[in-house]
Amino acid sequence: MKHNKVGSVMTSDVIRADYSTPFKEVARLLADGRISGLPVVDEDEKVIGVISETDLVKRQSEPFGTDEPERSLAAGKPMSSARRSPARSRAFTAGQLMSMPPITVHAEETIAQAARIMTEQDVERLPVLDEEDRLVGIVTRRDLLKVFLRPDGDIRDEVIDEVMLRTLRLAPTAIDVFVVEGVVTLTGRLPRRSETEIAVSTTRQIDGVVAVIDQLDYRFDDSRPQPDSRSQHGMADNRLHKL
Repeated sequence: MKHNKVGSVMTSDVIRADYSTPFKEVARLLADGRISGLPVVDEDEKVIGVISETDLVKRQSEPFGTDEPERSLAAGKPMSSARRSPARSRAFTAGQLMSMPPITVHAEETIAQAARIMTEQDVERLPVLDEEDRLVGIVTRRDLLKVFLRPDGDIRDEVIDEVMLRTLRLAPTAIDVFVVEGVVTLTGRLPRRSETEIAVSTTRQIDGVVAVIDQLDYRFDDSRPQPDSRSQHGMADNRLHKL
């Protein structure tokens, strides 16, 4: 499809930081850009981590660490390492605060793949990489939802163009296509059963399609194995020979 790649919905002008960007500068970038997170890159524009508002808030909420172990006021015992965070509390740069390894997506991957990664990894944004794994954009959950704002008429035109003409190579009037609020209804009769299955599955891949209602019929069920005509002739010859 023409529109279902991450590169078609990503933001190309990416606010970013490098490893040495100071804490305050990161905070300023987030505030000025009105964003909740940004990628951290190296000198080759390779993404090495991601830093978010949460990372900054955690840094501020943790006590400043010291080389001496803190002691419990109640028991007079050193606190466990799990309760002390000297590394984060002494962090002053993006590289020291960032989360890694970064969770990314490539520009040529589909919007559905990006949505799956966001859901599985529970992240709000993904840095977008090119073929050489360099940063070329960023995509958020809001960006992915934009595809569902496509007008019904645009979706219908793409179903006819991509499914009927380009994929099945049939006349645009071979079936009726109705689109209401992103729900596509396919009605009519096609020559083969396999073509109805292709029509439905391909329509589901079009950006903005919420669901597909399959009301298609077919003239010939090509899903069933057909007898080999040569074997049929052979069987007939054997019967004649016996006679």
